[in-house]
Amino acid sequence: MNAIISASELAGDLAGARPPVLLDVRWQLSLAKAGGAPDFDGRAEYAAGHLPGAVFVDLDRELAAAPGRGGRHPLPDLAEFGAAMRRAGVSAGRPVVVYDGGQGWAAARAWWLLRWTGHPDVRVLDGGLPSWQGPLTTDTPDPAPGDFEPVAGAGGLLDADAAAALARSGVLFDARAGERYRGEVEPIDRVGGHIPGAVSAPTTENVAPDGRFLPAEELRARFEALGAVEGTEVGVYCGSGVSAAHEVLALAVAGIPAALYVGSWSEWSSDPARPVAVGPDPR
Repeated sequence: MNAIISASELAGDLAGARPPVLLDVRWQLSLAKAGGAPDFDGRAEYAAGHLPGAVFVDLDRELAAAPGRGGRHPLPDLAEFGAAMRRAGVSAGRPVVVYDGGQGWAAARAWWLLRWTGHPDVRVLDGGLPSWQGPLTTDTPDPAPGDFEPVAGAGGLLDADAAAALARSGVLFDARAGERYRGEVEPIDRVGGHIPGAVSAPTTENVAPDGRFLPAEELRARFEALGAVEGTEVGVYCGSGVSAAHEVLALAVAGIPAALYVGSWSEWSSDPARPVAVGPDPR
């Protein structure tokens, strides 16, 4: 099963006999507070217009626990996550399609969580809301409760120690912008730089200018050139486990399985005992 779906494919599925559950996960990493501006309000964007039948999902409250020692977007409590998904109408036997405002990061976080907790059929709308050519609505649906019961996956998740080990034994991709990887700037966390041994692989380079993923063969060539060759274990981290989920999704499109370090740099850098590398060299 492909991990992404085009807008035209989604339109066909919605008109079919077994339409998917639609989740709207509009969210943006906002640094606006530092300048006194309000944060991005995904719920307000949803209220102004969304795909017919889509239910809004709040990334900060339903796809993550409160910020703390585990980083800015730790794993949510699975019972609370499951309840949120059932309220949105998610059932194990019905496909799910997730979209956001076009960046793809938030939708990928929902995709990864649902897949990691056992949902068998989840896809991300390639290009997000801007790719949709059909009508939007301001009507808020009231879906019938779903039956999805999340179960933590046996693999696909890294903690800090496992990420450090993978950087030595396999390939650990850093999905942040190159200047943050190199430690030249750090607008959010305590210190700049990267996990020693991690390879810079900005997630922005996985998509075309229109926000859609590059073709699978191009993505595979990119990741293989960075060391993700057959037989090599692969992991990804970012600032707080959101854009890294988008890179895990890109790797899935390329046919390369990868694990996610959810705590990412926000957890790693908060511990002064953890080593930090700077500059373009992984080590």
